[in-house]
Amino acid sequence: MSFVVVEKPRPYITQITLNRPDRMNAMAFDVMVPFKEALEEVSFDNETRVVIVTGAGAGFCSGADLEDPGWLDIFDGLTVPGIARRAMKILDDVIKAIHDMHQPVIGAINGPAIGGGFCLAMATDIRIAAEGAYFRPAGINNGLTSAELGLSYLLPRAVGTSRAFEIMLTGRDVEAAEAAAIGIVSRAVPKEVLLEECYAVAERINGFSQLGVELSKQMLWSGVDAGSLHTHMNHEGHAQLFVRMTTQNFEEAIKARKESRAPDFKD
Repeated sequence: MSFVVVEKPRPYITQITLNRPDRMNAMAFDVMVPFKEALEEVSFDNETRVVIVTGAGAGFCSGADLEDPGWLDIFDGLTVPGIARRAMKILDDVIKAIHDMHQPVIGAINGPAIGGGFCLAMATDIRIAAEGAYFRPAGINNGLTSAELGLSYLLPRAVGTSRAFEIMLTGRDVEAAEAAAIGIVSRAVPKEVLLEECYAVAERINGFSQLGVELSKQMLWSGVDAGSLHTHMNHEGHAQLFVRMTTQNFEEAIKARKESRAPDFKD
């Protein structure tokens, strides 16, 4: 059985599904290593314009696999602290792989996103949740810190500092409706239409310039990370000029508008 399923449900859309529903798609190494490999491979698939990440069964991802996290050869000969460091690096690299993908990544949050699963959801670029989904920063409930895998960086930028502090310090569940209201997800929809909603968003994005979308994603994340407005505006300007001067996208958009048709972008 493959714990990560990669398929193309629509043209130019690749769906990557965590496929261990009996364990709520927990972050065991035999799931996360092939998941990272799939992300990296799809990132360089030029027939993929948008990526959708979801979970099989009732849950999106339940975080750390407390039953059987698995073993990797890179752990051989290490003490517990050394194993922990290697393990954290593997999970960190999954989050970074999503962030670094050329394509926009839509998180189809089909059920509970707990602990590392919450972090995984927040790493995606666009999030749409099923109405029964919820988000929980579980570490604080287990005597640890809720700050892991980028959550203390990403969540305040999505919902503001006060809400992020309150959620992460109380370890409470955030139901899908509240998640939509405060900005954890774009919206909450009935579970039976979740993937169709994600496909509709992906297909709209697919209608635009591939290069323009890729650079827009890059500039959005650059803006989140920017040290100053002036520096970021300079980066934005160069990205815009690059697309404007190296493609015919702008001319095609104007021509298509005059001819009352959808533009046919080549780049």
